[in-house]
Amino acid sequence: MLRVGNCSGFYGDRLSAMREMLLGGELDVLTGDYLAELTMLILGRDRLKDPTLGYARTFLRQAEDCLGLAVERGVKIVANAGGLNPAGLAERLREVAAGLGLDVRVAHVQGDDLLDRAGALGLGGAPLTANAYLGAFGIAAALTHGADVVVTGRVTDASVVVGPAIARFGWTPTSYDELAGAVVAGHVVECGAQATGGNFSGFTAADRPLGFPLVEIAADGSCVVTKHDGTGGQVTLDTVTAQLVYEIQSATYLGPDVSTHLDSLVLTPAGPDRVRISGATGSPPPETLKVCVNELGGFRNQAELVLVGLDVEEKAAWVRSQLTAALDAAPGGPPAVVEWSLARTDHEDADTEEAASCRLRVSVRDADAARVGTVFTAPLVELALASYPGFTLTAAPSPATPYGIYRAAHVPRSEVKEQVVMADGTTLEIADPSPVQQHPRRVVAPVTARPPGGPLCRLPLGRVVHARSGDKGGDANIGVWARDAAARPDRVAWLLDFLTPDRVRTLLPETADLDVEVFALPNLGAVNVLVHGLLGEGVAASSRFDPQAKALGEWLRSRYVDVPEALV
Repeated sequence: MLRVGNCSGFYGDRLSAMREMLLGGELDVLTGDYLAELTMLILGRDRLKDPTLGYARTFLRQAEDCLGLAVERGVKIVANAGGLNPAGLAERLREVAAGLGLDVRVAHVQGDDLLDRAGALGLGGAPLTANAYLGAFGIAAALTHGADVVVTGRVTDASVVVGPAIARFGWTPTSYDELAGAVVAGHVVECGAQATGGNFSGFTAADRPLGFPLVEIAADGSCVVTKHDGTGGQVTLDTVTAQLVYEIQSATYLGPDVSTHLDSLVLTPAGPDRVRISGATGSPPPETLKVCVNELGGFRNQAELVLVGLDVEEKAAWVRSQLTAALDAAPGGPPAVVEWSLARTDHEDADTEEAASCRLRVSVRDADAARVGTVFTAPLVELALASYPGFTLTAAPSPATPYGIYRAAHVPRSEVKEQVVMADGTTLEIADPSPVQQHPRRVVAPVTARPPGGPLCRLPLGRVVHARSGDKGGDANIGVWARDAAARPDRVAWLLDFLTPDRVRTLLPETADLDVEVFALPNLGAVNVLVHGLLGEGVAASSRFDPQAKALGEWLRSRYVDVPEALV
C-alpha cells in the first residue's frame, strides 16, 4: 500500500496545509497541485517581469517551513509547482535545503514548455505560454533514482499521485487498468479539501477547518480515499463522487499515460471517512498531447451601477443609451467588445435599500488599453448628475487591466521530449510509450432500474440530486448525481432519463444556443453535462458573473422541475 496525501488544490490554497498533513498521520508521499489554466497565465506574466520567476512561490514558502519535517518523517514531496520554471524552483529548493542543513535530493521534470517552438508546431498566434500536459513516468523515474523532492512543470493534475504509484509498484506503460486506478485516485485528491466536504452541495457546518485528503493505493490500482483522524470535514460516497465528476469532459478521462473509463468505477464505503474505489479500467492514451496555450488578449475594464426601486428596466435602458452614445463618439470609436448584464436581485416593497437594489454591469475589452481606460470611465462619471435617479457606482473608476486568452491545442507525442534532471545534474530521457498497445476494456452493464411513474410534484431539482461544476477552458462542466444514489437506483434511473441536452438548455437559458452534451455514468449514479463555449475564451477573458462556472451546478439545482413523488 502507498499512502499519498495532498496539501494544495490551487495556487493560493491554505499555506498551513503542508505542515498539517505532515504532522497529522502517516504518509509516504505528499503532493500538491498548484497549476490551472489561469495560473499558467499568471506565471507567464511573472516571467515577463522577471525571467527567474515563473513558479509557484507559495510552495517555496511551504518548503522553507516544512522541508525538515518531511525529511524527519521520511515523506517524499511531489508537486507541479515548477510551473514555467521547474529548474529555477529546484535550484531555490536546494538553496533552502542547504540553508537548513538538510541533505535533500531535489529533481525536476522538464520538456513540457513548447513556447520556443510554438510557431513550428502550428500553435498559432503569439503565445505567452505553451505547455504540453506531461504524464507520470518522469516523476516515477525521478523517485526511482533517489529523489526526495520532485518538482515539475505542466503535468496533468493527477500525475503527481500516479508517478509515486508507478515507482512503488513497478507498473509499465501498458499497465492500463492500474494506471487508470491511480489517475482516479489522483483526480479525487488533486483539489484538496473538495474531497472532504468543500464546495459540496450536501454541505454541513464544520467546527474546524476541513482536512486535506489522502489516498491509500494498492498494487492493482484500487484505492481508499480518507483523511487524517481528527481533521475537519468528511469523506463519504457523495464527497468522493463530487470530485470524480468535477471538471471532466466525457465518460472517458483522457490523459497522457492512459484513457480512464469513469463508467467502470465502483465506490463502496470502507469505514468512517473511508471510501474504496475499485474496478477502474483503462485503455491506451491519445496519440497526441494536449497543450495549454495562453496569450495576451488585450485589455479590459468594467463598472457596476446600482439601480434601486421602481422603473429598473427603464433606468437601465437610459444609462445604457447614454454611455453607448459617448463611447460611439470617442476617438477611434467604441471598444471592440461592450457587454451589458442586468442582475435583477431587487425585491418588491423591500424593507431595506439593499434588498430593493439590483446591479447593471458593463464590461469592455479592446486590444488598445486607451480605449478601455479613461475613455470608458470618464463618461460614466460625467453621468453621475445627468442620468437616472439614484445613480450610484459600486466602486471608483479603475484603469484598464490586461487579460489573457486560453486555447487548448494538440501536438504529436513525438514532438515532446520529457526529461528528468537529478540533483547531481544527471539527465534522464523519458521514452514515450510507443507503439500504443491495444487493450480491450470491460463493458459496463447498463442501469436496469426503470424511472418511476405516478403523481408528480414540483420542487427544486436539488432536492433529489447533488451537483458540482467548474471550467474546462471555454467549456463548463456540471457533474450531477442522485442523492443517496447507492440506496435509490430509482433516482438514478430517473436522472439518466430526465437530464437530456434539451432539458439542460431549458433549465439553464444561458445555454440555449450552445452545444450541450450529457454523458451517463451509471455506476456513479451520475451524469456529466458539458456545455461548450459558455465561458468564451476562458476564465481570464470571461465577463460572466461566474467566470469559472463554479456555481453553475447550484443554479441548476435551484431550478424547479416536476419530480415523481416516489423519489422525494
